[in-house]
Amino acid sequence: MRLFLALWPAGETRDALARVAKSLARLDSGKPVPAGKIHLTLVFLGDVEPERLDAVRQAAGEIRTAPFELVLDGVGAFRNARVAWAGSSEPPGELVRLQSALERALRARGFVLDPRPFATHVTLVRKVALVVPRAPMPPIRWWASEYVLARSETGAGRYSVLQSWPLNGD
Repeated sequence: MRLFLALWPAGETRDALARVAKSLARLDSGKPVPAGKIHLTLVFLGDVEPERLDAVRQAAGEIRTAPFELVLDGVGAFRNARVAWAGSSEPPGELVRLQSALERALRARGFVLDPRPFATHVTLVRKVALVVPRAPMPPIRWWASEYVLARSETGAGRYSVLQSWPLNGD
């Protein structure tokens, strides 16, 4: 199973990000990420054996962080990955703590994770041909109140949420 932990926007936030995705795609002729697939990956686990799923759930379930507001206020691109994104110039401390706590809990259970530093971004366009220069955008405010464990169905192009945990700071 190809798994990742993520924040998943809903309602107005999801719709606003989908509009930005369509605008960026028109500039570059890339492929906008469908609204229902827009998310912010906290930790990408990659292929996980089914018998390790409980360890992922235990790690994710032990994290306690308060809900927070994330402000996405800029766009840019990762040239090598050929994606355009929306990002935050000032990621909230709660987001940084959530992401690093998830990584620590997973590493403690023997998961090998990407060594690159976490970059607060939401992929909005795939297969970009041109480099989308970093630029400010009108802020999109995202109230994050839960995180999810999701499965990427390779080949089918679908994501399915397997479980969610509230951000309640307990």
